[in-house]
Parts: sequence; C-alpha cells; structure tokens
Amino acid sequence: MRILLSNDDGYFAPGIEHLARALTALGEITVVAPERDRSGASNSLTLDRPLSLRRTANGFYHVNGTPTDCVHLAVTGMLDTLPDMVVSGINHGANMGDDTIYSGTVAAATEGYLLGVPAIAVSLVGKSGTHFATAAGIAKQLVERFIAQPIRSSVLLNVNVPDVPPEQIRGIKVTRLGRRHKAEPVVRANTPRGETVFWVGAAGEAADAGEGTDFHAVANNFVSVTPLQIDLTHTGQLSMIEMWIK
Repeated sequence: MRILLSNDDGYFAPGIEHLARALTALGEITVVAPERDRSGASNSLTLDRPLSLRRTANGFYHVNGTPTDCVHLAVTGMLDTLPDMVVSGINHGANMGDDTIYSGTVAAATEGYLLGVPAIAVSLVGKSGTHFATAAGIAKQLVERFIAQPIRSSVLLNVNVPDVPPEQIRGIKVTRLGRRHKAEPVVRANTPRGETVFWVGAAGEAADAGEGTDFHAVANNFVSVTPLQIDLTHTGQLSMIEMWIK
C-alpha cells in the first residue's frame, strides 16, 4: 500500500506528524506538504513561478506552493508509481459544510481524486487541537477498511472528527454537508504606519445543522464521513436556463 500524505497547515504541523505515525504500519508513506500554512488556499495551482521540492530531516518533503500543488507535483512528477491513496490532514479545525469550498485540506484530497487516486481529507473539529491521536486513529481505521474492502469507484471522503478522547467517540456516521450562515464581518485594524487593513472574519455559525448533516454528527461526538463529488452543474436549473436564453 502506497500512501501519499499532504495537508494545508504545513509540513511542520502536528496533525500530519500524527497521521504519518498512525499510517506507517499500513504501507509505504510519502509526505509532501506546503512549506508554510496555506489554510484557505482551496484548489489553487501555482502557475506564475516554478515550484521547489525539499526534504527535511524527518523525511517529509515540502513545496513552496499550495496543497493542490503538493499532490499534483507528487503524483505527476515526483513519485515513480501512482499512490494507492491520498490522505490529507489532520487539519486543525473543522472542514464541514461550506468550509469544503475554501479548505486546502479538502483541496489536497480533491487533487488526488481528480488524478484518479482514492482520497480522504481528515479534520479535527475543535480550537484546542488536543486529541490529534483520536483523528489519527480514525484515519487508520478508514485506511484499514479500504485495504480490506477496496471501493471500486473513484472516491473522495471528507472526514471530521470531534476533538475528544477516543473513548468518547460514539461511532461513525455517513453524512451530507450542512450549511453555514454567512461569515462574520471583516475586522478593521490600523498598522503602525496608519494604514487601514482588514482581517477576514470568522466562519459563521451553522444554519443547516439538522440530523444527517456533518455538523449534527460531530456535535453529538460522532465522526462524520461525507462522500464528495466535483460536478458543480446545477442540474435542476438546466431546463430553466435553456428557456431563459432562448
């Protein structure tokens, strides 16, 4: 089993270290991650400059680009053979509902999926980041299940794990994405030179968090597993738009 690991928090983040340790027993692990925190990078590719690939003392590789760059570079240029799976994470913070659109963690997994590799994005839901080992254990369970029972079709799974000890996890639920309210307003600040700058505000609270959603599962100490797809076509509007443009 050849497993490619990446993330958006950077190669030095504790989440990817926990993930690498947990999955080492399952196969050949290669870590290719951004050289710095690239949270919120979404699916962006770096096209205006070359990318560099460097190896650290612990064997991890880092790239001066986005999470998508890391997986794309690894799969299409660095690795001699296609990996059997891409696992991205463990992200420090939730990637639920609308978060998936912006998430670099999900984007790294998505790039693997687009390149024909089964992929899993794993996030630890909580500000403290206390129980990365819990999320690493869940990731290991899912990869073990994939080894024992491979999914024949192309698959992209978004996994969110409550930040609690393993014994407090109540199980795993397959969910749909919920929805958030709009984000909080930007935060205005002044620099020492008197310039006005703006910080992007926090994500809004969940608007659609009913039973069956990722929000509801995690709030009740279940692991949320959501299968994702990339087709953005609004099929329900095809007929309407055809009539509209006539």
